[in-house]
Amino acid sequence: MANSMIGQTLRPEGYLPRLIDDRLDFLLETFGAVEITGSKWCGKTWTALTHAQSATRLDDSAAFARAVEAPETALRGSEPHLIDEWQELPVVWDEVRRTVDEQANRAGQFILTGSTRLKVEGDELPQRREVHHSGAGRIKRVSMWPMSLVEEGVSNGKVSLKALFEGAFEGAECDTSLDDVAEWCCRGGWPANVGRPYEMAAETAASHLESLYDVSIPRMGLSSATASSLVTALALNLAQPATMATLAKDMAQGDEDRLPARTTVERYLDALQRLFIIYDVNGWSAPLRSKARARVKPKRYFVDPSLAAIALHATPARLMDDMQALGNLFETLVMRDLNAFVSTYSGIGNEVRYYRDQAGLEADAILEVDGRWAALEIKLSEAKVDAAADALLRLAAKAAENPLARVSDPAFLAVLVGSGSVAYQRQDGVYVIPVATLTA
Repeated sequence: MANSMIGQTLRPEGYLPRLIDDRLDFLLETFGAVEITGSKWCGKTWTALTHAQSATRLDDSAAFARAVEAPETALRGSEPHLIDEWQELPVVWDEVRRTVDEQANRAGQFILTGSTRLKVEGDELPQRREVHHSGAGRIKRVSMWPMSLVEEGVSNGKVSLKALFEGAFEGAECDTSLDDVAEWCCRGGWPANVGRPYEMAAETAASHLESLYDVSIPRMGLSSATASSLVTALALNLAQPATMATLAKDMAQGDEDRLPARTTVERYLDALQRLFIIYDVNGWSAPLRSKARARVKPKRYFVDPSLAAIALHATPARLMDDMQALGNLFETLVMRDLNAFVSTYSGIGNEVRYYRDQAGLEADAILEVDGRWAALEIKLSEAKVDAAADALLRLAAKAAENPLARVSDPAFLAVLVGSGSVAYQRQDGVYVIPVATLTA
C-alpha cells in the first residue's frame, strides 16, 4: 500500500523527514482517507506531497473555481490523491467521504490537509458550510505540529519517550546553554527556517502573525485589533490557566472603556484555536473517571513559542535578562515537542495534560499513552532539579494513596531541562533529560 508507493510520490526536493511520516504511512494502509491538520507553515503540504501521487490544491484559484462547479473534480488523480486546504470548499469533504464509502473503505485513496477548523462565522463565501458527515471510520485525522527539536536536527534524539514507557533508558550527552534555549524559542519550529540565521528566521514568526491579522481573522468577520490584543494577553499569561476575566483585563491594558465582554473573549479564543494558533492543555486527575478532569481550568499554549516571543517583542538577547519569560517560552517549546511526539503514537486516548491541586502540588506535563501515564517537570536548567524531582515523587505517592482508584504507578518520572549536558537517572529513580537529547 502506502509504503510500496513511496518512490512514486510527489516528494518535494529538499524535504526533511518528519516524525509523523511513519504514522501517516500506517494510517494510509488502514483508512480510506487521512486528514492532516495543523497550523499554517508547519509543513503539512510538503509532508502530504511526500506520501501522495497526485494533488489538487484548493488555494489555487483555478482549481477552486472548477471544484465550486463540480466538486468531484477535486478528487481526480492517482492514489493517494492529495486535496490541499480542503476547508476552502468543505463540500469536498462530503465528496471524499462518499467516495470512500462507495469503495468499501478501500485504504489509501485520499490525503487531505487543513489549517482551519470548520464553521467560519461571517465568511462571505456561501460554498464554505459545515460538512454533513463527520467522516468517522472513513477519514482519520492526525495532528501535525511545527518541527520539534529533533526534526530540526538540534536534538540528537538519543533518549526516546516511547522507550521510557517500556522501561528502557540509555544515558546520553549534549552541550546546550541558556543562550541556545533563547534562540530555539525565538526562531521556532518552522520548516522554512532550518539552516537560516536567526535574523531571517525571526521574520517567519512575525509574518505568521501578520497573516493572521491581515487575512485569517478578517476572513472570519472578526476584528484584527481585538485578535491582536488577545494574542498579547495570552503571551503575557503564557503557560498559565488564566481566567476570562484576566485575559479581558490584559486586553484592555488598564482602560476600563476597552474592557471586552466575556463572550467576546470566548469568541476570539475559539477563532485562534480554529486557526491552530493556540491550543488547550487540560488538567489531569489520576482516577480515569474523576470529575476533577473537567473542573480544572485548561492552560493555553501557543502552537509554537516563536509566536508568543513575537507578541512579547522578545529577542534572544532580551530574554537573557528575563528568566521568567524565557522559562515560560521554554515550557511552550517543550509542550510543542511532547504533543508532536504523542501524535505519532498509535492507540486511543494518548494525550498531554498537566497537574495542579489545591495544595499547590503540580507537574508541568502528564503524558497518557496507551493506558499508562508519566509525569514531567520542565526547567530551564539543572539548578531546580532537586525541587522538581521531589514534586514528582510526591505526586506519584499521592496518586497511589487511594487503593480504590486503582491507579497504576507512573511509567516514569522525569525532569526535562534546557541547559544541560547529560541525560541520567537519579538514585530516587527520577530521570533528568536535556531536551537536546529527546525524541519520540
